[in-house]
Amino acid sequence: MQGIHQFAVRHSQRGVTLVVGMIMLVLITLLVLAGFHLGRNNLDIVGNAQQRNDALGAAQQTIEAAVNSRLLTATPGSVFPSPCSGWPDNTLCYDVNGDGTNDVVVQLTPTPTCVRAQIIPLTQLSFPPGDDQICRNMVQQCHGQEGCSTGNSGCANSVWDIRALAQNLAPNGISPANQGPTAIVDQGIATRIGANDVETSCP
Repeated sequence: MQGIHQFAVRHSQRGVTLVVGMIMLVLITLLVLAGFHLGRNNLDIVGNAQQRNDALGAAQQTIEAAVNSRLLTATPGSVFPSPCSGWPDNTLCYDVNGDGTNDVVVQLTPTPTCVRAQIIPLTQLSFPPGDDQICRNMVQQCHGQEGCSTGNSGCANSVWDIRALAQNLAPNGISPANQGPTAIVDQGIATRIGANDVETSCP
């Protein structure tokens, strides 16, 4: 009788061990799946951060290209001599990963605008050499006295607002991607323009 009782206890213990083992197996599986999803989410976050950094860098590079362009103050609606193919003026495309395909498109939108312009008086110019000499030479001579009519030089200080919008390119290369980060850089710059250009470039 005692042997039968011990056999029943051992059989019951084997059943409990099986249940505990199954529970542990399920818990380990859940932990592995959670770790996998967490790792994938972290990878997505890092990838998005890298894409945003690439977009910010491209936007800043486009603003610098606009500032260095002689067309900025003359034709603000068409700053770049060679815009991105298939896109409107004031657009540049960049291959950020070096695979030969453009990845990011940057648009100057809205068109760069002159916020303020002020004619530089002759008294504020320094002596040559330098750009100030050009401003002196642009003044029409009047009875042998430089700038006798107004006392102004031939140059003006102007302030411009430039806004660059960077987006990932779709695989077709002619439209923005539906997903991905968007970066906007808005920057004010000061540049010298000809006094005669104030009415046309900075009304």
